[in-house]
Amino acid sequence: MVAVGVIGSGAWGTTLALLLARKGVATTLWDHQAARAQEMQSQRENKMFLPGITFPETLRVTAEIGEAVREKELLILVTPSQRMRENLRLVAPHLSPQTLLVSASKGVEIESLKRMSEVIAEELPASAGRIAVLSGPNLSPEVAREKPTAAVIASQSTEVAIACRDLLTTRHLRIYTSDDVVGVELGGALKNIIAIGAGMTEGLEYGDNAKGAFITRGVAEIARLGIAAGANPMTFAGLAGIGDLIATCASPLSRNQRLGRRLAAGETLDDILASTHSVSEGIYITQAALKLAERFHVEMPITSKLSQILFQGLDPHKAVLELMMRDPKDEREGIM
Repeated sequence: MVAVGVIGSGAWGTTLALLLARKGVATTLWDHQAARAQEMQSQRENKMFLPGITFPETLRVTAEIGEAVREKELLILVTPSQRMRENLRLVAPHLSPQTLLVSASKGVEIESLKRMSEVIAEELPASAGRIAVLSGPNLSPEVAREKPTAAVIASQSTEVAIACRDLLTTRHLRIYTSDDVVGVELGGALKNIIAIGAGMTEGLEYGDNAKGAFITRGVAEIARLGIAAGANPMTFAGLAGIGDLIATCASPLSRNQRLGRRLAAGETLDDILASTHSVSEGIYITQAALKLAERFHVEMPITSKLSQILFQGLDPHKAVLELMMRDPKDEREGIM
């Protein structure tokens, strides 16, 4: 019988574990807190992130990392990006040489500016040839309730991408393959920046024209950086690019979009963070993206203004005005 481990019991990690378990796959979900793992295992529910959704019998929850990792055909890594490295060090002693690894975490390590697949390869060098990354328009509450969607899984190895695709595909989640690991990872990570801004446009009541223009220019900004980093430009027109961006910017289910709304209402970042138990990856990727932009000599005006709002207290109304008054440019500058 196929066995899968999922490292990270947030909304997306739990959702992926649910999808696999419902297929009849023996799935083990790991939480780093023993009390939470015991609660989910006994109550058969993740009340914090996915209340009301019952776990199938084929899903087991544990705080024992070895139990989640040993003798698994597939290991899905769904931890916050800034904690990926420390969790990989827990995984390493128990990992089988044959296990396929899928990163479903959307972020970039701030200190090293490495994508998650690079962090995995660095910490688990013997598994470097069996790494894939997953991204797409996948809002956890909808996917967990089996509403139809699609995603893309990318790997440098076609065989690995196909094997992971076949394990993860369900009647409600259609998965495509790609060889553009850089583009899929950066698209999935950078869209969180634009989602915060889209939430602000809604909170400021600027209307649908403004939101549409903002999202479109966000695509251009993401693509500029991605192309400079070596991504295929077409990836940003796909599920990990426009697909993920549209879903995250448009839906109130998005943590990053909700963060933008609250910033527009005048709340400070510190107050928002103190009142939530979930991670908004857009906060961290904003910092990392500006460092990457400097490395690759890429202009990212939206990201720059958002950083000033998040960390320097810039008023969102003023930020929008400053963006609108920038020097006119050719629409395709930097992406063609």
